[in-house]
Amino acid sequence: MKTLSKLTTALLAAGALCGGVYAASTGLDARAETRPLFNDKRPIITPQSLPGGAYDPNGDFSNDPSPKIEHLFLPWEDVDLSTLSTADDYARKRGRSLLITVEPWSWARDWRVTPTDLLDGILAGHYDSNMTAICSAAAKLNAPVTIRWAQEMDEKNGQFTWAYWKADDYVKAYRHAVTVCRKSLPSAQYMWSPMGKDGLEAYYPGDSFVDVVGLSVFGYQPFDQRKLGRDSTFVEATKPGYDRVKRFKKPIVIAELGYQGNEGYVHAWAEEANKPHSEFPDLKAVVYFNDREVYPWPDGLGRPDWRVASPPLLN
Repeated sequence: MKTLSKLTTALLAAGALCGGVYAASTGLDARAETRPLFNDKRPIITPQSLPGGAYDPNGDFSNDPSPKIEHLFLPWEDVDLSTLSTADDYARKRGRSLLITVEPWSWARDWRVTPTDLLDGILAGHYDSNMTAICSAAAKLNAPVTIRWAQEMDEKNGQFTWAYWKADDYVKAYRHAVTVCRKSLPSAQYMWSPMGKDGLEAYYPGDSFVDVVGLSVFGYQPFDQRKLGRDSTFVEATKPGYDRVKRFKKPIVIAELGYQGNEGYVHAWAEEANKPHSEFPDLKAVVYFNDREVYPWPDGLGRPDWRVASPPLLN
């Protein structure tokens, strides 16, 4: 649930400054920020847990042996792809695969085109070189790669340009992008990743274009109390989206997980998130989004802080 901006050049994997693959963070509205009351809210991993992972610009998971997936975000314009090799080296040394979310825009807001112009440009092949550059760079990496293109297209809150497209137009654009990428990167897995909203089925691009399905799951206690009058659980929050995508009979990954609330709320989510649950037999991994939210939640609830620690952990 993020709108991304070019406000930082932190290498996602290491949290080190290197100016190419960007972190998805920006300043918080101070009045809306709720600081955690504890120093570590990483998911609790046991020998029985599902594989975990993290988008980790703050480096809190850098010395954690549990994550098996390193999540990167990058636009397909205005990015230095040479830094992917640094991320690859970081992931390889830690035994992690790479999940690369490719967003079809620029970090620079004044470079962004309208939804119609973006769609027309994609279908006309004007952005093929952008996708080819990313996928050619990824083909040189040592870590296994999953490409996640234009995520959360079913989230209609105005944050993503591609969410303004009609479903059939999104399908055409997704298929085009994957077809272009496969020419340079045939070995990759390709992830279609809705938010999990009602009606997502219309955006499904077809079995031959999807190897794995992603979902986004967030638990924000103030939102729960406002909407439900009580706290939600990980299972309760995951089930609607999971039930909508299980029909596609693909492996399912929570590509973005975050939670914030009081200590009891956070502990409950941390304990449940990576557990195998009988309700989710096709769920194969859970990847934490370790950064601040940059898009305001509804009803004046501000911007949650999903970070597992503040200040960052020295682990």
